[in-house]
Amino acid sequence: MKKAPIIWSTTILFSLTFLVAAVAVPWYAIAVGFGWFEIIATILALGYCGMSITAGYHRLWAHKTYDAHPILQWVFAIGGAFALQNSALHWASDHRDHHRHVDNNDKDPYSAGRGFWYSHIGWMLRDYQGEVYNDYANVRDLQKNHILAWQHKHYLLLAIATNFGIPLFLGWLSGNMLGMILSVGVLRLVLSHHFTFFINSLAHIWGKQPYTDSNSARDNGLLAFLTYGEGYHNYHHIFEYDYRNGIRWWQFDPTKWLIKSASFIGLTRNLRTVPEERIAIAKIKMQLQRAKEKAQLLPNAEQLLQMLEREYELLLARIQDYYQLKKQFMVQKKQALIEQCQTAAFKQRYREFKFHLQQQQQHWQRLTAAFH
Repeated sequence: MKKAPIIWSTTILFSLTFLVAAVAVPWYAIAVGFGWFEIIATILALGYCGMSITAGYHRLWAHKTYDAHPILQWVFAIGGAFALQNSALHWASDHRDHHRHVDNNDKDPYSAGRGFWYSHIGWMLRDYQGEVYNDYANVRDLQKNHILAWQHKHYLLLAIATNFGIPLFLGWLSGNMLGMILSVGVLRLVLSHHFTFFINSLAHIWGKQPYTDSNSARDNGLLAFLTYGEGYHNYHHIFEYDYRNGIRWWQFDPTKWLIKSASFIGLTRNLRTVPEERIAIAKIKMQLQRAKEKAQLLPNAEQLLQMLEREYELLLARIQDYYQLKKQFMVQKKQALIEQCQTAAFKQRYREFKFHLQQQQQHWQRLTAAFH
């Protein structure tokens, strides 16, 4: 089969910037040294690029998990050009295709099924998409956004202006032009690229699948640290319309924190989340599936499978009862019927449901742990 033609502009860009970052940056660091101004500027520029992609390109525009004030949209649009990852329209179009056809080697633009190299960077080095590369039929909603339309039209100019203008301005400000070009200009760009690319590659290879195994996406806390919270990829692929990726308070997801914090000053609104009940059910379904796989290998498999199914149904019922009552509690609170919620009978019933759920969850964990 004839290989797709090489996209020389992209190939040369990735190759040259990587070589400079791998050779010239370490040489300069040893021979001259980077000052604190260069180091801090590089970290801030890297964060600006990264969060423009995660909070802007990804969670705001590709998945529409929340709404953002135009001011914030402009900030993300400029930062996305600075990150040099194509326009938001193009990026979101590719990403929506990825979610719709995940792991389909023929339709997923960066399918992990075609290997690490392909999903990480190879898919951008050759013209695999051909005539459909500029088909933005799946982002017609975004084409109506005048900020994104403007960014798409002037993307090349914006990318050049930010990637040359910002490092040159900072170099003039600090009096160290070469050091700033190498750190904020090149090193920041290469790190920003590959940290993002890790989500397409490593996050589909390395990690756990606590919510679903219907696709290759995985949760990985280390990748979350490098990608501003995007590493909880297994959760994201089953609940893609949640503005959070790390749903627990202790999970590193600065993109979630940025979006939530911005809501306090009116820059974001309509933050979408997945009901806790759906998350809990998805998790125990995966636990059941794995326990059944282990149980089938044991001598008394049929008996164990029946027990697992019975306990699963009981836990499922407890979860549904608990969250149904919790919903009633919240509705009544919103309807200013807090007096009724505070009655001893209602509070006692709530505590009982919660206690039964906790007992059943503990029993379930002990049961499934035996099959690990």
